[in-house]
Amino acid sequence: MKPNSIVIVSLQNPKERFFGRLLEISPPGVTVRGIDLHAFEDWMNHINFQEESGVQPTTMFFPLHRIEKILLDEGIGAIPSLSDTFLTRVGSAVEEHLEHE
Repeated sequence: MKPNSIVIVSLQNPKERFFGRLLEISPPGVTVRGIDLHAFEDWMNHINFQEESGVQPTTMFFPLHRIEKILLDEGIGAIPSLSDTFLTRVGSAVEEHLEHE
């Protein structure tokens, strides 16, 4: 995986999944700009309805001991990737919404 890849980070203690743009991988951990995966639908809805007080991407550092796995956001057969789902529902690439402000 390279910086700027769209990934899903699975974490442990507590169990969480985070979706976003991979900013950096280093021996201490990874830095990702994105959102909790549970908020993905809400995030798309807030963008579609142009609500300002919605779910917003944040930049997070996850220490290596919390990382269970990192998956590239890829479609599998007929199942689209989260990025493709975002593009279909919102009409713009997810990368545009994960820029640093």
